[in-house]
Amino acid sequence: MNLQKMMDAAIYRFFKFLELLVVVCMVAMVIMVFGNVVLRYAFNSGISVSDEMSRYFFIWLTYIGAMLAMHEGGHLGVDTLIKHLPVLGKKVCLFLSEALMLFCNVLFFMGTFKMHELQVTNVSPVVGISMIWIYGIGYVVSVVMAIINLNVLFRLVTGRISEEELVQVIETEGLADVEKQIQGSKA
Repeated sequence: MNLQKMMDAAIYRFFKFLELLVVVCMVAMVIMVFGNVVLRYAFNSGISVSDEMSRYFFIWLTYIGAMLAMHEGGHLGVDTLIKHLPVLGKKVCLFLSEALMLFCNVLFFMGTFKMHELQVTNVSPVVGISMIWIYGIGYVVSVVMAIINLNVLFRLVTGRISEEELVQVIETEGLADVEKQIQGSKA
């Protein structure tokens, strides 16, 4: 098995693992919140840990979802101008977009690093864990997203990116159908 296939398999498994984490976080949140509601209304009691842990799972769910969306090209984007540019214009816009996102990821990593010492000593009020376990996800998110940005920039600079990939907006079926109908009615 060559190196490229091994890398592709590792990347595939990594993002499948992230999808599993999203499911686990979501299920855990639902169970904890629903269980607490039942306990409060039916038995006049509750589990104080579940409120705090559901918030922490939501934080992780959000960041993991952001990584998955970036990997799948699912973040919001506006291609109104970009799709009408010539190929060189599309390349310049993609380069600027990826470079700015890479810069933001570097800032995100640096911000997480600067807050690291404070978060290590900061302990959550109910669960009693170090808050770096919650906000340390910033390291993972910034590195993963930066690698995705670097991959796109590398493929762009080396000419390994197709013209269709220059517009990084993926249309949903509903919007694409509406746009086709509008264009069909103008003709």
